[in-house]
Amino acid sequence: MTETNPTITPVANGPYLIDGLSILHNSHGALEAKAKMALCRCGASSNKPFCDGAHAAAGFSSEKLVGGTANRRDSYSGKHVTIHDNRGVCSHAGVCTDGLASVWRMGQEPWIDPDGAGVEKVIDVINRCPSGALSYSVRGTEHPSPPRDPAILVSKNGPYVVTGKTELVGEEFGEGASKQQYTLCRCGASKNKPFCDGAHWGIEFSDETN
Repeated sequence: MTETNPTITPVANGPYLIDGLSILHNSHGALEAKAKMALCRCGASSNKPFCDGAHAAAGFSSEKLVGGTANRRDSYSGKHVTIHDNRGVCSHAGVCTDGLASVWRMGQEPWIDPDGAGVEKVIDVINRCPSGALSYSVRGTEHPSPPRDPAILVSKNGPYVVTGKTELVGEEFGEGASKQQYTLCRCGASKNKPFCDGAHWGIEFSDETN
């Protein structure tokens, strides 16, 4: 019997349909994961993270919007490591800027300095990037995201963090973006739906339950 990977299917103007996922958790711990689930992506459900049909009354649109950050991967080469970065799929979790400010330098140009810290520290931060916007190459070889169990984390007042071999059905990923570590909008405000673009910060999205 062939084991299949879990799938996430974004419904037009509706929820995310989850099939075959066994690990679902939030900032407090494990949530009950059913074989088939519908997760809210409009931000209006009264039963977050699950869909309660509020998207219809809210007039939720799943269309991508103009004016978002360009889907472009930039590379920053150092002596020992090259850092790849696609701002278009960044969820602005702050793992890089908070975790290694000597490399990811807010307000400076270029804003990434690959030689600002040791290679092991740089790789550690990249591997913890929830959105998969960051990746790296060493000696010309690009290294993929480390393997993880298929899971969805409902992050506190932020996006769904998806890990492992969880297929996102019918959607094109950003240039160079990881398919085993990515973030999906659940506030309804991203210009790059279904991916999170950090818009939850701007609208002050709040979910006290999760």
